[in-house]
Amino acid sequence: MNYLKSLVSNQHIKPLWQGGLVALGSLAIATGFTLFTPSSATAQAAYGSYLGTGVSFGLTDGASILLPNGDVDNIEPSKTAGLIAFRYKFLKVPVSLRAQAMLGNGAAIVPVVSYDLPVNWRTDVYLGVGASLPLTGDTTTPVGNQAAFAVQPGVDYVLPNSNWVLFGNAVIAFNAYRQGGGTAASLQGGVGVRF
Repeated sequence: MNYLKSLVSNQHIKPLWQGGLVALGSLAIATGFTLFTPSSATAQAAYGSYLGTGVSFGLTDGASILLPNGDVDNIEPSKTAGLIAFRYKFLKVPVSLRAQAMLGNGAAIVPVVSYDLPVNWRTDVYLGVGASLPLTGDTTTPVGNQAAFAVQPGVDYVLPNSNWVLFGNAVIAFNAYRQGGGTAASLQGGVGVRF
């Protein structure tokens, strides 16, 4: 039984399958928006820059230590934080500059460059690459506690006849924990206004 516990809590295996679940979840969200969003000839195009706010949920933990009584103490726990999101969309090419600031007990920023794929007049799915940059030392954030290469799949949905945007994404940051060294994964969602 102890072997099974150590295998499930192994810092190399656990982040990989959790990161895979995050990627599959993001793909499911994007597919749901695509399949169940009716399009009309009067809908606005899903382009434009925006500034938004939301929440970030950390899904992974970093290092754990085994206490003398047999309990496990997580010294790099997952976190939840407030979120400020920014997207600058280049109009002539399917590329955007994106940045997210995660603010809570710790703070981090995640700047990425994304390739945007328009699905219909109101929906874009995208894949971004960049970095996760925690700003508060050893304090864990939703994307870990050390600078790391990050991948960000996501979706943007413009509400019909408005400037409001619903957004959702995942951040998968590789080697993002100082003690555990594993992958950090988080989910973000919120609402923004286009400008």
